[in-house]
Amino acid sequence: MLFQQRHDTECSAVVERGITVQSSFNTVCAIEYLKSHNVDPKVIERVLLRPDQRRKAPH
Repeated sequence: MLFQQRHDTECSAVVERGITVQSSFNTVCAIEYLKSHNVDPKVIERVLLRPDQRRKAPH
């Protein structure tokens, strides 16, 4: 399933900060930030390079 429920809130917070880094600085900085927090490369690619495939934040 492509859009699964997030189970790891710490990882979710790291990914959200990575997205913020991307918008504040650039994609390379965001990739390095996410890599330094051991985020799966497939997740990094999806959230930074294909924003239309990001999971929606819970309301």
